[in-house]
Amino acid sequence: MTSDLRTVIDTDVVVSAVLLPRSVPRCAFDVAAAQGRILVSDATITELDDVLRRPKFDKYLSEKRRLEFLAALVRGAEAVKVVDDVTVCRDRKDNKFLELALSGKATHIITGDSDLLVLHPFRGIAIVNPQSFLAVVDTLDRKAEPSDEPDRNMPGELA
Repeated sequence: MTSDLRTVIDTDVVVSAVLLPRSVPRCAFDVAAAQGRILVSDATITELDDVLRRPKFDKYLSEKRRLEFLAALVRGAEAVKVVDDVTVCRDRKDNKFLELALSGKATHIITGDSDLLVLHPFRGIAIVNPQSFLAVVDTLDRKAEPSDEPDRNMPGELA
C-alpha cells in the first residue's frame, strides 16, 4: 500500500536529513524514498542546491558530500514538470512545493514550515511534519499487513 506514496519534501527537511543522519527528518526521507516516490521540480532542486552550498553547513558536512547527496536525490527522484500555479501560501516562496505536489499528484508534503502546515490538507494532499509522516506510514503498513485473525462478520456469519 505504501508504494503509492508520492512525496514532496521541503528544503529544510532535506537539509536536516543531509546534515543529521540519525534524525527524524532523515528517517522520514529514507522511508519516503524506500516506500514510494520523492517528487522534485526545477524550482525545488534549484533552491536546495543554493541552500546546500552555504558555507555555514561546512562544519557539519563537506560541500562535496552535501552535493553528492543532492545528486543522488535527483537521480532517484521523479522529476515533475510543474503545470499548476498556486498563490495561497503566506510565504510566496513556499508555493513551489504546493505547485509540485499538485502537478506531481503527491500524496504528502513533508515540512516543518508552519506556513505550509497550516494549509493541511491542501486539495487532498496531506501536509505533515516528519514525525507525523512516519506515524502515517506506520499506520498504512499495519493496515496492509495480513492478519492471522479470522475475519469477523464475513458474509454468512453471525455478528
